[in-house]
This record gives sequence, structure tokens and C-alpha cells, in this order.
Amino acid sequence: MSLEKQQLSTLADRVNDLLDDFAEAEGEAVDVVAETLDDVDPLATPIEDEFRVGTMSLGWDAERRVVILECHDGQEGLQVDEEGEPTLEPEHPADFETVLRVVIEPASARAFARRCTKVIAAGRPPCPFCGGPLDPTGHVCPRANGYKR
Repeated sequence: MSLEKQQLSTLADRVNDLLDDFAEAEGEAVDVVAETLDDVDPLATPIEDEFRVGTMSLGWDAERRVVILECHDGQEGLQVDEEGEPTLEPEHPADFETVLRVVIEPASARAFARRCTKVIAAGRPPCPFCGGPLDPTGHVCPRANGYKR
């Protein structure tokens, strides 16, 4: 599966928030254990995805004390409302073609969020004007009327 940089950033933030609110509230020392699980290996390339993530859901299972992440390939079964805007929930869950469900222990989830943050930081920085990725030599910025920044 693949997802956009902004989706990954939001996912890392929400995983950290969820762990702060639920796992640590239950007395788990998530940060201490997560430091031993840090993944610093490079990503395997070329990246060939099975599907591109459309929507995600994130939750905490209090009984099992785990994080549950679901990624949906929402492009095929995308639903729209009367105004033509995409809806967040499909009429039938089977409308999604592919679903990936991952159950993660809290320490592994914290290590995953840290890895996400490192991957994002290693990418090209965004342009301060348009938000597009900056190349080492700059880029033609649409907000600067086509001038190179």
C-alpha cells in the first residue's frame, strides 16, 4: 500500500495522540519500550504498491490493549453526496475493494509513528509559498507567478 506524505504525517500525529490518551493513561511505559524497537533500515525500493490508501481509521481496543489501523482503497468505491462531494463513509462497507487491518502493540505503534516522522523529515522540504516539494535547485512556484524559488 502507499499513501501521501500528508496522510503519513497525520497518521503519525494521531497514533501519538491515541497512545498519549489511552495507552499511557492505563500506565503503560510506551516510550521506554518503543526506543528499543526503532527501525532505521532503509525502505526497500522500488516500491510497488498493491493499492493507494483512500481512507484510514484508527482505534484503541481496550480489552486487548492494542492499536487498530484500517486502510481502505477508497478510489474504486468512492461515494459522493448530492453536491458531488466525497462522503466519508460508504453506504456499504463492501464498497471498498481492498482493506488492510493492522493490529499493533502500543510500543510498536509508537516506534512506527517515530519511523513515519523520520521518513517525512528525510523527504524534500515544502515550498513556503505553495507547499509543493522543493528540489535542490528550487522549483517553478505557481504562487510566485512562475518564477523559480
